[in-house]
Amino acid sequence: MAREAKIKCLVFDLDSTLWQGVLSEGGGDELIPGMKEFILELDKRGIVMSIASKNEESAALKNLRRFGLEEYFLCPEIGWGAKSESVKNIISSLGIKEGSVGFIDDNPFERDEVAFALPDVRTYDAAEFEDLLTLDEFCPTFITEDAKNRRNMYRADFARKKDEQSFGGSTEEFLMTLGMKLRISRVSEEDLRRVHELTLRTHQLNSTGYTYDFDELRAFIDSPDHIFIIASLEDKYGDSGKVGIILLQKQDGAYLLKLLIVSCRVMSRGVGTALLVHAVRLAKNNGARLLAEFKETEHNRIMYITYKMMGFEDIGEDGDELLLEYMDEALPEYPPYLHLEI
Repeated sequence: MAREAKIKCLVFDLDSTLWQGVLSEGGGDELIPGMKEFILELDKRGIVMSIASKNEESAALKNLRRFGLEEYFLCPEIGWGAKSESVKNIISSLGIKEGSVGFIDDNPFERDEVAFALPDVRTYDAAEFEDLLTLDEFCPTFITEDAKNRRNMYRADFARKKDEQSFGGSTEEFLMTLGMKLRISRVSEEDLRRVHELTLRTHQLNSTGYTYDFDELRAFIDSPDHIFIIASLEDKYGDSGKVGIILLQKQDGAYLLKLLIVSCRVMSRGVGTALLVHAVRLAKNNGARLLAEFKETEHNRIMYITYKMMGFEDIGEDGDELLLEYMDEALPEYPPYLHLEI
């Protein structure tokens, strides 16, 4: 069940990488042959793209618009600073980890500078760009509808965050204005590709870091010993897609939460809390205790904090794996800003 190290974002240089020649020296009139097709294929696969380029920003963006490519690049960093700083800013803006990011540049010095400053970022020679599509890290197991729409989902998230920053009230008051609809249902066969994708891509909001192969996930659907649930979210900014899953294992007198995963894109919108409330209610309505496994990874400490804030307490430890139990006698309420469809 080892996690595959997939690329979530490929950061491009521009001069002699995306287009021919150096823009500030009169180049940039033509794209590198095959580059537009390469960009469209990455977008189709759900790999988002950005730019770290030493250029004059307005001129570079104008050239991208001329080629019809500006919309494909999120959070572009165009200026005269070190490219490692640009890549670092992109990582922060997208909320992903270094190991999910690639950087492509024709200049070996620039690649080495990024690799030295950000050793987990993978660097690629622009001369070999067409070969990247055959590498495992650029080949998702499945291309889901969520993947095809990932770039637009990020743009909706940026618009939402911008509006929140200018909102005069509290975070909860802002969330109340979004008209968020959270649909919670049993996982179906048609959900499996997205479920598999979530287990591979989600690191910060994954309670155990477990991954399962496709057949294992399919088996949980009809298993009498498991409850397998998926959640999808939409609001006034658009459809965020399928953003969370929980897997409960039935035991004598208890439900064991084997897996809780929430897409990092919706980290601040209460989806994890809602799924935990749903799990608590399922257990209590069936007269069962609710237990939860937690295995700390390099990135998921926030999930342990979420459990503790919900009323879970540590009751056991096996190596690096904790067992927790929900201890509150009261039946918890769903976040008031979420409109539930169950």
